[in-house]
Amino acid sequence: MEAEAAPISVTQALEDAKLCLGTLGTLVVSGEVTGFRGPNARSGHCYFQVKDDASAMDVIVWRGVYAKCGIELRDGMAVMLSGGFDVYTGSGRMSFIARKIEVSGEGLLRQQVAALAQKLQQEGLMDEARKRKVPRFCTRVAVVTSLSGSVIDDVKRTLARRNPLVELMVVGCQVQGPGAPATIIRALERAAAEVPDAILLVRGGGSFEDLMTFNDEALARAVAACPVPVITGIGHEPDTCICDMVADRRSSTPTAAAESVAPAIDELAQLTRERQKRLCAAMGRSLEGEAVELQALGERADRAIQSELLRRRSSVDALASRPCLRDPHALIDARLTTLELTEERLANALPRMLKRSSDSVASSALRLQAASKSMFAPYESRIGRAAASLEALSPLKVLGRGYAIARDSEGHVLSEASQAAPGDEISVLLGTGTLEAKITHVDETPIS
Repeated sequence: MEAEAAPISVTQALEDAKLCLGTLGTLVVSGEVTGFRGPNARSGHCYFQVKDDASAMDVIVWRGVYAKCGIELRDGMAVMLSGGFDVYTGSGRMSFIARKIEVSGEGLLRQQVAALAQKLQQEGLMDEARKRKVPRFCTRVAVVTSLSGSVIDDVKRTLARRNPLVELMVVGCQVQGPGAPATIIRALERAAAEVPDAILLVRGGGSFEDLMTFNDEALARAVAACPVPVITGIGHEPDTCICDMVADRRSSTPTAAAESVAPAIDELAQLTRERQKRLCAAMGRSLEGEAVELQALGERADRAIQSELLRRRSSVDALASRPCLRDPHALIDARLTTLELTEERLANALPRMLKRSSDSVASSALRLQAASKSMFAPYESRIGRAAASLEALSPLKVLGRGYAIARDSEGHVLSEASQAAPGDEISVLLGTGTLEAKITHVDETPIS
């Protein structure tokens, strides 16, 4: 009989289990997130379970791993977790420690769509200010959709029922599957070339994967750049794709999209009648106002004309009352009388004026003669003294006392005997007359 194994402690048993789980290595587990809790406010770690149709297991994601994965986990998300099992010896609880997290299936697609939506929103493609205004009454509408489905028939019936006057153009394209975005882009270009009032981009309902065509980035940019307003009606009410976000108007269904560009013809008729009534009423009020204003202007014009006529009549009467116009000779006679009186006053005034002028001139002459004597007396005395001094200092006066001035042949005055030599000719200026002499002897002895 086999011997019984020796008992071990709980801690040892958990340690052995932990070692056994470690031998499993790295496992990749796929499942659906449920009971998500995290990140923890204190530690930053995340705790949740992943489950499939039959089982569930606890999962721990450490703070650093969750921060690096770039995924915001939530309940219902399909994920693939890479990691291994571990046992917490304190409680004996086994958990899967995830070291890498990836979104799988539809969850990955939704993550990609969300990232693209955020990118296009940051570029401004979803701004309401950028979107074009759809005409309220469209007369030409282009429909871009598949020609094989029931959607085009629904759109045609809706337009025919609501407003048969709307001209409809249909451009076929592929609405799902590989290559569908490129065919829709070409269809949008052909539809825009016809210059309709609006383009309906529509398709029926389907799964999230079926509608992924309308989450294509190139198609979304083509919708935003289309020169004609684009109205989307893709899937059903809950379905929203990238093309809905960048379109100029989003409708919940293809039928709603058709209704938005084709108001019912009876509604248009009623609206036209109401506008006709409002227009007639407004025109009547405007004409009444214009009539009142015209009457007021007429009265103002009459008053202005009467005032102007009165002013001009008064001006003419004033002109007619002037003497020069009533009797032109009276003005000349008055001027002639004034001239004769002026002549008489002038004839009487001239002798008196001449006598006063003569007396004034004589008086001025006497005052000038007396003033001149008193003015010139001091100057005559000074001139006499200056003349006497000048006479005393004159060289001619000196020459008159027996002195003479000798000059050489060039006219230079000789002040010393050494300036001449025997045989030189000199001229001697006396008090009266001049002598021409020739030097026979020179004595340079100073006079003591």
